[in-house]
Amino acid sequence: MTTETNTPPRKQSATSFLTTFRQLAQSVGPEAAPGLRRSLAGLILAAALQGFGLAVIAPLFTAAIVNPDIGHALYWFGLMAALMAAASALRWFAQGFDFDGRMVRATWRLRGQLGAKLREIPLEQLQNKRAGELNSMVLGNVDENLLYALTVLNLLFTAIVTPFCAALGIALFDWRMGLLLLLIFPTIVPLYRWRRPALGRGKRILGQAHQDASADVLEYTQGLAILRAAGRAGEKAERLSQTFHKLEAIQAFGHRKGAKPNIIVASIVELGLVIVLGIGVWLVVSGSLHPATLAAIFVIVVRLSEPLSTFILYTAMLEVMEAALERIGALMATKPLQQSHPMQMPSEFSIQFDNVDFAYAQSDTTAISNFNADLPEHSLTALVGPSGCGKTTLTRLLLRHFDPQQGSVKIGGVDLRNIPADQLNSLLSVVFQDVYLLNDSVLANIRMGRPEASDEEVRAAARAAQCLDFIERLPDGWQTPLGEIGGRLSGGERQRISIARALLKDAPIIILDEPTAALDTESELAVQRALDALIASKTVIVIAHRLSTIVGADQILVIEDGSLVQSGKHTDLHAETGRYARMWAAQGAVKKWSVAQ
Repeated sequence: MTTETNTPPRKQSATSFLTTFRQLAQSVGPEAAPGLRRSLAGLILAAALQGFGLAVIAPLFTAAIVNPDIGHALYWFGLMAALMAAASALRWFAQGFDFDGRMVRATWRLRGQLGAKLREIPLEQLQNKRAGELNSMVLGNVDENLLYALTVLNLLFTAIVTPFCAALGIALFDWRMGLLLLLIFPTIVPLYRWRRPALGRGKRILGQAHQDASADVLEYTQGLAILRAAGRAGEKAERLSQTFHKLEAIQAFGHRKGAKPNIIVASIVELGLVIVLGIGVWLVVSGSLHPATLAAIFVIVVRLSEPLSTFILYTAMLEVMEAALERIGALMATKPLQQSHPMQMPSEFSIQFDNVDFAYAQSDTTAISNFNADLPEHSLTALVGPSGCGKTTLTRLLLRHFDPQQGSVKIGGVDLRNIPADQLNSLLSVVFQDVYLLNDSVLANIRMGRPEASDEEVRAAARAAQCLDFIERLPDGWQTPLGEIGGRLSGGERQRISIARALLKDAPIIILDEPTAALDTESELAVQRALDALIASKTVIVIAHRLSTIVGADQILVIEDGSLVQSGKHTDLHAETGRYARMWAAQGAVKKWSVAQ
């Protein structure tokens, strides 16, 4: 569970409708924004015509009842029908933004923007968010922001514009009744301003609770196999149940807190309308208002009472949209890694760490301290040291998941900050200890290394990575889906798919994060043969825990507490009295260890 749900949201001033509309137009993008504005204008005009059409009921009743005149009655009936038909046509035209797929395309575009933003955000910042939270933001928040926007706004315009225009229209035929209806609107304004801050806070708390629940569900589902093996599936299910209970409690609290104010608002509006009708009855009794006009007012009040009394509830849906806009806006406002100029590409592929200092955000300790190292082109460099010493952090700095606070990391003498992100990614291939595969075919998973590669090139990479034997045994061969995170394959098979992907990419710099550490002997031999094909003529960095695997490295960098304490070849380091010699001796002792009988 994240701690964010325990932090009360800061008090915010209500966003104006105009600001909301501007944010909405910005979300759909410059191409769709003019169409959206035309749709909003159409909905407003449709609501206005509907109001004026209702107002025509008053002269229609007068022509039909007071002074029966078939010609006048048909005229007013035709005008009412024309206004209502025009309102329906305009509303249909306005909602065409939804019907013809433009809103869906705008949603797709916004998701693409969010995806592009995720690619450029420093991964250190993304580590603070769980996958389920991001899934909720990219899917749920986008839907809340766009897909139902016109439906919500149509309800709001019907609740605001239609009654207002109906009151104006009535005022043309009887100024007293029109004025009485118009007086209801000033009472709505303070009621709306009273309720909206609470609605805003409630929807933001509820939105965060939904994100937390989404994250917990995804986390539980992905870890279910491990939880079962550890006998903790029930315990985690209890935690998930607590998340659901918390979500239920927030929803129930929101309903309880909102029930009384909503009833008060609805009652005040309904009471205002009843007072209008009561005054109308008094005017009829006093002889200054014809019953036909009062009958028309009755029809209009019945038609408008529900939209007016539920107006505050419609604004709650608007708050959902605004909360989604805020979360999307916060993500889009995250600053990407700096791109320095002039942009350059290295002409050779040596690697330099120059006086590098790095500390993770919200950490009191330095992960990398005053680190200097030169890794020659076409060499194999091994990083060794105890867990947590900074080996992986160094490779992540090279991958530019984040930038050092001091110093620089260079390829071929060019600072990574001067290399465009896409081109930097093309220079590096990584084979992790824990391989991530998509729930897609074997062919698609390998082709990730170079999407434009032909089928024959993919097969050649798989052959070099020793993959053909197990691919041919799969039910559908190359088209077999590998399951979530590659669950259909063994650890060694997943490693070889990862190596085939790296072979296909053919990047000049290879990072190997102990790819054979968790494999059996047969799988290790197959993976090692695949690695030999991968690293030929490359600049290679190996994160090693088993020192016996890197005795042939061109240089070994021994790291402790984020600092370089030794460097050299195996024979030189083994001969010294230092950290490397102690590690070698410790691993030798472990080999002699056996279980006591």
